[in-house]
Amino acid sequence: MDSGLNQEEYVRQVLEAYRNTPGTAGTVRRADRLVAAQLHQRGLSAQVIQNALVLAATRRLIRRPDAPPLGRIRSLAYFLPVIEELLESRVSQDYFDYLRHKLTRIGAAL
Repeated sequence: MDSGLNQEEYVRQVLEAYRNTPGTAGTVRRADRLVAAQLHQRGLSAQVIQNALVLAATRRLIRRPDAPPLGRIRSLAYFLPVIEELLESRVSQDYFDYLRHKLTRIGAAL
């Protein structure tokens, strides 16, 4: 778990990251707060959650130009499979930093 983060701060950070993730509806519901609290109780780092948001958002944005548009993500729970995927993998933080940079560039172009 992130050292020094109590549950309230952890939930705030995770929900802020979720709300600002490209492709999300930008709103937070009670169910999202519950998911964030459960992630804290599991002892997952906020960095892992943020990395999962970045990875999923990048996957959604970098698609074939002729692919049908995707709807908005309306729940933090959407990202749970990606969080689990990251927990089972060993990916360098540098890769997620690269994806963040790529998302910033894509977002600026939209």
